[in-house]
Amino acid sequence: MSDYEFLTPENIPGYLKAHPQTHSIVDHSNLVEIQEVGDGNLNLVFIIKDNAGDGIVLKQALPYVRLVGPSWPMSPDRARIEYETTTAHAQAAADLVPLIYFYDNARYIIAMEDLSDHRVWRGALNDGQFHHGSAAAVGEYMAKVLFKTSIFGLGQAAHKFEVARAINPEMSLITEDLVFTEPWYPGDRNSYLPENEPDAIAITKDEFMKLEIGKLKYEFMTNAEALIHGDLHSGSVMVKADESGKSISTKAFDSEFSFYGPVAFDIGAVIANYYIAMARSVALNRNEHLEYLTDLPTQTWNSFESNFRALWPTRKDSRIFSDELLDVIIMKWKVDSLGFACAKMCRRIVGLAKTTDIETLAPNYRIGAARGVLQSAQMIIRERLKNTDISHVTEQVLLILAKTKTV
Repeated sequence: MSDYEFLTPENIPGYLKAHPQTHSIVDHSNLVEIQEVGDGNLNLVFIIKDNAGDGIVLKQALPYVRLVGPSWPMSPDRARIEYETTTAHAQAAADLVPLIYFYDNARYIIAMEDLSDHRVWRGALNDGQFHHGSAAAVGEYMAKVLFKTSIFGLGQAAHKFEVARAINPEMSLITEDLVFTEPWYPGDRNSYLPENEPDAIAITKDEFMKLEIGKLKYEFMTNAEALIHGDLHSGSVMVKADESGKSISTKAFDSEFSFYGPVAFDIGAVIANYYIAMARSVALNRNEHLEYLTDLPTQTWNSFESNFRALWPTRKDSRIFSDELLDVIIMKWKVDSLGFACAKMCRRIVGLAKTTDIETLAPNYRIGAARGVLQSAQMIIRERLKNTDISHVTEQVLLILAKTKTV
């Protein structure tokens, strides 16, 4: 299946020994823990610790989709994309991405900072934890990296070069199919509880929604605005908080879907996952946590907009890229972000690779939560054309989730 060796607990000590750039990070001769934590859909991920407590992470791209197996082959070159994107994003927001030590292009391995003292944000949200400030940090991350890699931050020549360098057709095709097509034109990869079949059918019969999703798919496929993360959600953010729940570190990772695409896509993906997290808290009657969650979409958007506006005076060419133009662009991004959120919400309920927020609920709770997410998406795709106030949209989502709740 492949012509390179996969990492295993048995060969990792020798691998580290053979790479001197790791010797100052972790003691390869005194390793006490090698744990495989790759619970994602694509890769092997190992956390390695030595007897002094120092650690390193090795992430290796497999030549197929791990979620499915060798029957779905995929180029492991996506590891290079992630390495190059994380490196580029670090130039704009170094404290908001993991530190990269090296990339092994022969075995598609990235050696990176050990963040095992952090949690994957989705898991923390599922458990009802609070990380006050992480939503704003995600907004800051998006603003800084998307400005830096846009025509505004790079200028004409560098932007054109970077668009060509970062092309990622295989991974982009996955998004084009799973996010923008299959939920509305069902295929073998879709699934849901039998009780949610009417809800899944409803979106396939929603002609207005399908037209709007078609516009968004076209935008995703043709609008090379900036080097987007491409798969930004609560499962691709690591968080760490103090005892009071105040965030002290937020890191975006897993950018292997990255390419030059529409700025609004990343924003929408994040917002979608906040609404999915809200559905879980509604189902479980976690009122205090729900109150925390309902403010996250607004926090992220406000942080993104304020940080992007703060960078605007540094744009490479201000002759025609005026302040008035920025206002127009920001408004378009807001409308499109809510639209992309709808696409992501539907994909995560009926398509392949769902979220644990919903899937780990007992079936009697899951029915209503899934229904609420789908009906919320149908509402948002329309409401965004009349009212882009994020707080207003969130209030409408809450009403739907309360109405569809099942016990």
